[in-house]
Amino acid sequence: SSANDENFISCVSSPSVFMSMASGSEGPSSTSHRHTNRLAKERSPYLLQHAHNPVDWYPWGKDAFDKAKTEDKPIFLSVGYSTCHWCHVMERESFEDEEIGKILSENFVCIKLDREERPDVDKVYMTFVQATSGGGGWPMSVWLTPELRPFIGGTYFPPRDRGGRPGFKTVLTRIIDQVVKLKELGNRIIEALKKGTTITANAGQSPPLAPDVANRCFQQLAHSFEEEYGGFRDAPKFPSPVNLMFLISYWTVNRSTSEGVEALQMALHTLRMMALGGIHDHIAQGFHRYSTDSSWHVPHFEKMLYDQAQLAVAYITASQVSGEQFFAEVAKDVLLYVSRDLSDKSGGFYSAEDADSVPALGGPEKREGAFCVWTASEVRELLPDVVEGAAGNATLADIFMHHYGVKEQGNVAPEQDPHGELQGQNVLIVRYSVELTAARFGITVEKVNELLASARAKMAEVRKSRPRPHLDTKMLASWNGLMLSAYARVGAVLGDKDLVERAVKAGGFLKEHLWDAKRQTILRSCYRGDQMEVSPSISGFLDDYAFIICGLLDLYEATLQTEWLQWAEELQLRQDVLFWDDQGGGYFCSDPTDSTVLLQLKEDQDGAEPSANSVSAFNLLRLSHYTGRQEWLQKSQQLLTAFSDRLTTVPIALPEMVRALMAQHYTLKQVLMLADGNTESFLCQRLPVLSSMSQLRGVATAYVCQDFTCSLPVTDPQELRRLLLDGTTDTEIE
Repeated sequence: SSANDENFISCVSSPSVFMSMASGSEGPSSTSHRHTNRLAKERSPYLLQHAHNPVDWYPWGKDAFDKAKTEDKPIFLSVGYSTCHWCHVMERESFEDEEIGKILSENFVCIKLDREERPDVDKVYMTFVQATSGGGGWPMSVWLTPELRPFIGGTYFPPRDRGGRPGFKTVLTRIIDQVVKLKELGNRIIEALKKGTTITANAGQSPPLAPDVANRCFQQLAHSFEEEYGGFRDAPKFPSPVNLMFLISYWTVNRSTSEGVEALQMALHTLRMMALGGIHDHIAQGFHRYSTDSSWHVPHFEKMLYDQAQLAVAYITASQVSGEQFFAEVAKDVLLYVSRDLSDKSGGFYSAEDADSVPALGGPEKREGAFCVWTASEVRELLPDVVEGAAGNATLADIFMHHYGVKEQGNVAPEQDPHGELQGQNVLIVRYSVELTAARFGITVEKVNELLASARAKMAEVRKSRPRPHLDTKMLASWNGLMLSAYARVGAVLGDKDLVERAVKAGGFLKEHLWDAKRQTILRSCYRGDQMEVSPSISGFLDDYAFIICGLLDLYEATLQTEWLQWAEELQLRQDVLFWDDQGGGYFCSDPTDSTVLLQLKEDQDGAEPSANSVSAFNLLRLSHYTGRQEWLQKSQQLLTAFSDRLTTVPIALPEMVRALMAQHYTLKQVLMLADGNTESFLCQRLPVLSSMSQLRGVATAYVCQDFTCSLPVTDPQELRRLLLDGTTDTEIE
């Protein structure tokens, strides 16, 4: 099932659907190919992985649609992404099979789609698959009429009948036999979906009450919270940064209540256990996609850019509210990984690293986690030195293996390893505190920290020599926007100039490579290479605009360079024109005028990524304060009103939107820092009140404003801190 859709992870067995966990893969590596299809001309790593199948693949587009209409053939649409393990399995089993390839090419117009390039198309057909089969995931297999209406769908199919479950070949022959009947059924379903997916505000309605919604969201999260290791539900366990950020925000407005304290503990405990667990890469930094068990031990090893971005923000926020340096170190650790392994020289960020790779020893077959795991003998061989003063002549390997739970026979339980790929291997997980490890070996805590750091560095060197997993070098506007926020926020909190500088570089990359100034349009993606090629045919979607605007606001706050605020304002105006629903409020996920996208959807779930409507509700609120545009405050309220049914009944589905609702209710504080007194500046032009404020005695001066009243000017940092923390202001000016 889907690594990206956390609500549909459970395996479903229905006649047409068979699912299992998604992860990563790479296309065939051989240089001489028996077959080459038109996907060879594409730039998407996922499409290129299928360029040598014996299937007459088309990319999504007019050529394929015209062929289907001219020849009156159904379309077979196959959707996935380049680091999806089961997509690769289905390719190997079915799409490389000559017989299946022939059936597909002769009876269907076959389209391959990268869901990360076209999330709009993916969402429409995933909505259909979930509605008709009770589950979803990738690879997604959907059959459409020449008019693009879906009539049957599923996920992964084995190639031949297996254990009472029809194989892909059987499914194809049944569809060919019953295509007319199935098309009629599909038409009825799509009409029902159009009605069922509408999200709209009723006339005269206002947003639900924030404290009530927030309390219910907290109760729902507390109900699903797993107390021993943190996280929500038992297994598989996802990081779910949107939940953690909500819990921290809930605490900030409920600090004196037992619920508020509990919310903060839930967030901090989860973040701590994840950082100690095997989901966290202790040798090469960053976080894997999710944990297959409840103790965050054995992960699905793929690493996604959007996880790194949101987790860096969650950890730095945890360090701010708790004062614990530990959380700040984890945030820095995540960005170290991204800077080293997911960064392009242009300033952009790559999408993902695969879960599967070829083991250093042991044949050409790729295995999940091969790049990351260790045998006990490898560790002993690498860390043989006896540690001076350690009890029982312990070696560095003894100390390391004790601390990180390395066992001679491997530390992965068989139920965590259904394919036997991790037999005898160890996934590192912190089993003891540094203090306990120090006590066990009779050495100081400082010494243990030093020893473990040197051991990790040696192991990192060995990892560099192993065959690397496939890297998806596609650079997506939306995920780059999330990463921009991470560098800006972590850099600002830590006062780290290098991190802020990296954020500025990312902002520059987005403006140079993914913004078409002539058409006033964000482009969805570009690809690594000397030319930094873009896909001009794929314009940005709602999440591209929303996540970049959020990143630009964070970058402005980290640098106080108004060019970023100015561009955020420009992009928000453009987003409103392209995606705003004048009738029902809120934003459509994609351009509502695109006739090839059958459903006009508004994303109503904060999942692996936050919903772009949730982020937009926040962006509109922040921008209304920076620009004085009251219509943006009203738009934010209309958006929240459109989602009020969902917010009222299942706020746990939209924790990020609940945060935006809370921010409106409890109102934002504005901290105005004046250092230049230039009345012609961008902010002074937008906010005339600034002209009445002045610097005191020629030093940096701050005014704290809330609800259109401002404190007296402050020049002492400690005084500013007190103002922000307890909210008390002396005499105020209107």
